[in-house]
Amino acid sequence: MSAETPAELLTEVRGRAGVITLNRPRAMNALTHGMVLAMAEALDAWARDPAVDLVIVTGAGERALCAGGDIVDLYYDGFEGGLGGARMWADEYALNHAISAYPKPYVAVMHGLVLGGGIGISAHGSHRVVTDSTRAGMPETAIGFVPDVGGTWLLSRAPGGIGAHLALTAAHVGPGRAIEAGLADRYVPEADLPALIAELAATGDPAVIDRFARPAPDSFEEERAVLDRAYAADTVEEILAALDAEDAPEAADAAQRIRRNSPLGLKVTLESLRRAAGRELADVLVTEYRVSCRFHLGHELREGVRAQVIDKDRQPRWEPPVLEEVDPDEVARYFLPLDHPQIPELDLGRRPADVGGADAAQSAAAAGSRA
Repeated sequence: MSAETPAELLTEVRGRAGVITLNRPRAMNALTHGMVLAMAEALDAWARDPAVDLVIVTGAGERALCAGGDIVDLYYDGFEGGLGGARMWADEYALNHAISAYPKPYVAVMHGLVLGGGIGISAHGSHRVVTDSTRAGMPETAIGFVPDVGGTWLLSRAPGGIGAHLALTAAHVGPGRAIEAGLADRYVPEADLPALIAELAATGDPAVIDRFARPAPDSFEEERAVLDRAYAADTVEEILAALDAEDAPEAADAAQRIRRNSPLGLKVTLESLRRAAGRELADVLVTEYRVSCRFHLGHELREGVRAQVIDKDRQPRWEPPVLEEVDPDEVARYFLPLDHPQIPELDLGRRPADVGGADAAQSAAAAGSRA
């Protein structure tokens, strides 16, 4: 990285707080492998630092805390054997797990877009603050993928049909709905965020959030009955039939969103949610890692990223193209232990910065150079 290139992740101790700022505002703070490793290193150091009472995570610019992982880098890596993506996910999932068990208060300021990997570095924290501009969600099925970074664990715990709705439609939601879905805790008006962060840093006490929190401005309340009925169905096809039978605009919108997503991704996503229910986060991350690696080596994710980001034609050619042609045996295969000679099973007992060794460091450096 040249002296003129700003660091992708900034860390500082400000008062009693360790502050992490994702610093790729032009890319909506999309995560690179190098950022994951730097974040893990900072959290590890602050966990042992008596001068740091809590951690604050925020994003540079006005548009996003983090819009997810750098899917363009993943796209090109998929054509090169997929090892870089596997190392990135191994480190990222280890980071997500470490955040969930962090020994100090972890305050995520979830402004703007908070999607995919952005959920992973925020929604597993102990204190999750949303604001007026928040648009949170797991958009993976729209790019031929499946919710990861512990997303299936989070959404499987959402009340009623909310989790399946967000997972299958890939929809983004505002602050109140994010709280109802279990992705966040408190709403703070955007104008008050600077003062909140200043007080958190000055006091090291997350209880100050209570003084700034207000009732969230949006809700699933009017849609809950429809969502709960429709998403109680057993299969994606039956969910769509149930949505079609509802005389409500939100049902029609949900069905339209689902139908344009990857049929294979939808089927594996619904099965992932079912398997995640009632399990520990660590177990779910191991399963998500298997699923992620297999999608990375297959057609759907590359095709989804091509259509949405590379060629931008918004016309993905899914394989298979319809739900009825998805083989149940193929869905089940995504959850089997990995049998790749160069991609081992996820081991959350390793420190994130150690996963992959020198090869991981080289991959992270390459990712940063392409960003």
